[in-house]
Amino acid sequence: MISLTGLVLLYLFIPLLINYLCFKSAFLQKVGAVVLAYGFGLLIGNIGLIPESSHTMLELITNKSIILTNKYVQELFAAASITENDVRYFRVYHLQDLLTTLSIAIALPLLLFSLDVKRWFKVAGKTFLSLFLGLISVIIPILTGFFLFKDQIQDAWKVAGMMTGVYSGGTPNLASIQKALDVDTLTYILTHTYDLIIGVLFLLFVMTVGQKVLLRFLPAYKKTGIDLDEVEFNGGQLQSNSFFDAVKKKYLLPNLAAIGLTIVIVGVSAGIGMLFNQKSQMMITILGITTFSILASLIKRVNKIEKTFDYGMYFILIFSVVVASMADFRLFSTSHIQIFYWVALVYAGSLIIHVMLAALFKIDADNVIIVSTALTCSPPFVPVVAGALHNREIIISGITVGIIGYAIGNYLGVLLAQILYYL
Repeated sequence: MISLTGLVLLYLFIPLLINYLCFKSAFLQKVGAVVLAYGFGLLIGNIGLIPESSHTMLELITNKSIILTNKYVQELFAAASITENDVRYFRVYHLQDLLTTLSIAIALPLLLFSLDVKRWFKVAGKTFLSLFLGLISVIIPILTGFFLFKDQIQDAWKVAGMMTGVYSGGTPNLASIQKALDVDTLTYILTHTYDLIIGVLFLLFVMTVGQKVLLRFLPAYKKTGIDLDEVEFNGGQLQSNSFFDAVKKKYLLPNLAAIGLTIVIVGVSAGIGMLFNQKSQMMITILGITTFSILASLIKRVNKIEKTFDYGMYFILIFSVVVASMADFRLFSTSHIQIFYWVALVYAGSLIIHVMLAALFKIDADNVIIVSTALTCSPPFVPVVAGALHNREIIISGITVGIIGYAIGNYLGVLLAQILYYL
């Protein structure tokens, strides 16, 4: 069994190892750093490094109406209601909860600082129309799934919010909304796991026969002659450099300043959140961090700091490893299979609806594929799919849509979840 200090060091080291492995192996790079982070996390949580809790402690932790404190846990132990192992488990759980909260709070600003909001409006026309149609295409099956499964999935409104976040943005939005809506770890892990499984099948389709199928219903892409070299994306999505380039002196010092600004933004947002009731504090804090980070990205000096996205993704990997290590294999069962069906419905339904709307507005097949990829699978897959389609020009549209999705995903996810909660 590992000590708390050892566990923290392990959580900080594994994302570095993952970045190294992805840099060294083209195969692992395609698998994806986040997938590897979940794999490592599940391994840590289920090989005996972390104390195993009793069902009593699991019920106490998952019961949102009970506020567990160290004092309360000690009282339960003194009354012989829980075991000494449960006390150790709670200490680890408390550490994990703190790390997930801090890592996502720090990651969000660093990911958003590199946004070039002004440039969004220079890539207008069909790109923004495709984004609008793509969002409609995603939200319709999410709503359909909610009404189909709301009686079978606990807190289905929260799952709908997470899905809206991840399918309009990406993993950072999924993680943020999990914290904002206080979604239990098992539901989060299963939603993301099922998303990864169906996402692989979706990518196989669009990278192989997808273009031929869609061309039966949509027009072909017309070349525009745009020079891809003019595309600037400070987020690093189009680069394959090692993460360790980001710790070089010329990048390290500016990024330490960016982290300092991040701490200020998190502190101010948390302060604003404390003005609201306890139930809404985390949601307000996450939305505050998102808003202030986007505003900070408008400051040229902040926006031009290189590698902030890479640092942000390092903290996302920490979050992914920690939250995956909180998953207990004993809790996995077919009782959550409806989430799998819901995720499959969103992937299939969103693509079908998107094609129908695109046919109505005469949008080409390549545009639909790249926008669907950016929304459902997130921006890192855009260059890969564009290469499979032999169309580098659409990378501009895909990256633009994906980055806008990162910015608006938290707002859309929280908004939809709150609307469904009151229905």
